Amino acid sequence: MCSCVRSSRALSPVLLPRLLLPQTGFRVASRGLWTSPQCLAVSGDSQLLPLPSQARVVICGGGVVGTSVAYHLAKLGWTDIVLLEQGRLGAGTTRLCAGIVSVAKPISIECQMANYSNSLYQQLEEETGVKTGYVKTGSLCLAQNQDRFISLKRLASRLKVMGISCNIIKPKEVAKLHPLVNIHDLVGALHLPGDAVVSPPEVNHALAVAAAGQGVQILERTTVQQVLVEKGDVMAVETDRGSIECEYFVNCAGQWAYELGQASEIKVSVPLHGCEHFYLLTKPLQEPLSPNTPVVVDMDGRIYARPWQGGLLSGGFEKNPKPIFTEGRNQLEIQNMQEDWDHFEPMLSALLRRMPGLESAEIHQLVNCPESFTPDMRCLMGETPGVSGYYVLAGMNSSGLAFAGGAGKYLAEWMSYGYPTANVWPLDIKRFGNLQSSRTFLRHRVMEVMPLLYELKVPRWDFQTGRQLRTSPLYDRLDTQGARWMEKHGFERPKYFVPPGKDLLSLDQSKTFYKPDWFDIVGAEVKCCKEAVCVIDMSSFTKFELTSTGDQALELLQHLCANDLDVPVGHIVHTGMLNERGGYENDCSVVRLSKNSFFIISPTDQQVHCWSWIKKHMPNDPHLHLEDVSWKYTALNLIGPRAMDVLAELSYVSMTPDHFPSMFCKEMSVGYANGIRVMSMTHTGEPGFMLYIPIEYALHVYNEVMSVGQKYGIRNAGYYALRSLRIEKFFAFWGQDLDAFTTPLECGREFRVKFDKDTDFLGREALLQQRQDGASRRFVMLVLDDHDTELDLWPWWGEPIYRNSLLAGTTTSSAYSYTLERHVCLGFVSPPPSPEGLPTPITPDFINRGDYEVDIAGQRYPAKAKLYPFSSLFTQQKRRKDDMELSNLQGK
Repeated sequence: MCSCVRSSRALSPVLLPRLLLPQTGFRVASRGLWTSPQCLAVSGDSQLLPLPSQARVVICGGGVVGTSVAYHLAKLGWTDIVLLEQGRLGAGTTRLCAGIVSVAKPISIECQMANYSNSLYQQLEEETGVKTGYVKTGSLCLAQNQDRFISLKRLASRLKVMGISCNIIKPKEVAKLHPLVNIHDLVGALHLPGDAVVSPPEVNHALAVAAAGQGVQILERTTVQQVLVEKGDVMAVETDRGSIECEYFVNCAGQWAYELGQASEIKVSVPLHGCEHFYLLTKPLQEPLSPNTPVVVDMDGRIYARPWQGGLLSGGFEKNPKPIFTEGRNQLEIQNMQEDWDHFEPMLSALLRRMPGLESAEIHQLVNCPESFTPDMRCLMGETPGVSGYYVLAGMNSSGLAFAGGAGKYLAEWMSYGYPTANVWPLDIKRFGNLQSSRTFLRHRVMEVMPLLYELKVPRWDFQTGRQLRTSPLYDRLDTQGARWMEKHGFERPKYFVPPGKDLLSLDQSKTFYKPDWFDIVGAEVKCCKEAVCVIDMSSFTKFELTSTGDQALELLQHLCANDLDVPVGHIVHTGMLNERGGYENDCSVVRLSKNSFFIISPTDQQVHCWSWIKKHMPNDPHLHLEDVSWKYTALNLIGPRAMDVLAELSYVSMTPDHFPSMFCKEMSVGYANGIRVMSMTHTGEPGFMLYIPIEYALHVYNEVMSVGQKYGIRNAGYYALRSLRIEKFFAFWGQDLDAFTTPLECGREFRVKFDKDTDFLGREALLQQRQDGASRRFVMLVLDDHDTELDLWPWWGEPIYRNSLLAGTTTSSAYSYTLERHVCLGFVSPPPSPEGLPTPITPDFINRGDYEVDIAGQRYPAKAKLYPFSSLFTQQKRRKDDMELSNLQGK
């Protein structure tokens, strides 16, 4: 049997730190081996096999991720698949990973991937005859404090929506399930009975055997040097043994995915960076642990532990990680990664506090395993924006084994059908751009990311590294006025503005699932938006200009957009860009600047995705030009009834609705500055204007607006106020409420679809069919009843929605409405499927006649559901009440 875990020297007591031995009680034994299949290369000595001259797809990387992609492509009927591995199959991170398959993940798509992986690994042995070491152990996620316990309850609610078995249990029940766990400081735990452990090399071997059985060629000791590109398409892969012509290339190179992307003819950004990851192996305990002993995850202690050959495997995610391979390295250097007992000591101490019975255990080995991490702790998946046919699946953030099965399935579907069967936008590589490919940025960010994997993350937390990368020209000015910042796609955006005299430190350190300390600050900003005027810097929005010499620009947009863009010059059209299924690939506002020129405004994180979507469908026409002008314009949002007074005074132009109708754009002078694009919209439903200002004029226009606005009560506001305003007005945002699986008919936007025009557009056929069959889900607004804002847990997003005590959907976004003085949740609900399991069309009666509840961390709160904004109803009721009071006064 070949070695799967090696270190550079044998362990001995002399090598351990002196302070470690007396405190731990561990005895050190001679090194042992984690065994793996003797020959993972299905093809035998692949050096002797000839390199094929062509293939349909070439996959680079023979770890569990690459073999999963090959396996799933073959399952979908692909042929001519070649998998290349520069060393031995599964000889990288796969052979070193801990082998835990848990569904306890931060976001739903990751839970789905892990759940599928679990099922796949369970049946692989039967399918292939290859043992995988699969044992359904279950797992215990421990909570040492109430905030952690709340986060586990929220996770449990989300998992139950997906049909995953889980239970919130008391500390005494933890002790019954695991003989070693010290429960004295626990407040509770989440038990996941379906979680499992496997042998990673054997899972990899089984996937390779199954793939080879379907005709996949697996070649070891073959190094990919670069991907050859012609006219933006993958053409061939160049290796150290020759070239292979191909249509598709999949970068599953793990640690080396970044370097491989940079080595291509057209550089491909794969933003990940390696860190050392340590875990400990013990010899069998005096009372050997049963193989089905639950995995323990103690995130507050920063450790995990699983049974291993009668002993224990335990690692963790320390506060001071060690980045590696910043300059790029050869794979062979993995073999020489050093043990570091000083570095591991805090995790060893945490393990002994959690399992004091291990004091007398013997150390088998300390393993140093390289893992790759991404800037936002989510893996990288999908087709790259710059090269058609170049796909990536990498950056697993120490969950490669748990994700590999599901991620490989979704990527294979993506390559086969043009889209996966689930919403993978949170993992789409196009959420990043070249700005995140700086090695300095990646090194600094992963030093924050690795500890964050086990850090308690309350709603609306922010990364602290890699900040101030993209800023508005007004950044310094706003910062001195108390702006507190959040980051989106590398762009700094104001959350809210701290008034003078507030305790900034306590506000910045406030972390809670309950009412936050910024509640009153945001409330004052919302009040000002409704009664006076506020200014919000929204420069981070994605901004494109599409121009042509003839009608080409209009024709392209008419094909891409669901709404009608053939409108008079100056008009603004809110529209979705749909895919063939009728789902939103983009949600944008388009301004017709001239007969053949259009200004496209999209969400901040759509910069790469939207650009890629438009370019993918653009004809190769030299008379048609798309330009990204995001950096050219500062965007100021003037919200409130006095916004028209401020602008009228600065431009000497009437800004009343009679002279400046809604959803209209004029190029105007504001103060001394010319060429300001003023638009009568605010993205909130409140009156006001968006100003798109050439950046050289930004500071001048801002100063003039603030100066003139003083007499009207102007103040700065941030995105938290914007969120509250848009949610109480029932405005859906792409990326939060809308995605590639949401259609206009499901979110009440049928009026924004040009059904009445004889114009073909992407998604038209799917929408016509859905209109005929009826949509099976509907976007609704829920206002919580019997919910105490001061004392109860707040809804944030992802909470289950129950109708008549049956699960009906989940929330997609939520906010406190300062108008209604209640919490408002937005989300989708669906009726139960038919007896045959088919979707049931949803009706207004279904929505209006149900009794609704929203589940917040296991506690259900009654809610009223509507298909139109409650704020409109509230305003009408208030107006009627005021009219009645006025009538009574007049009658007296």
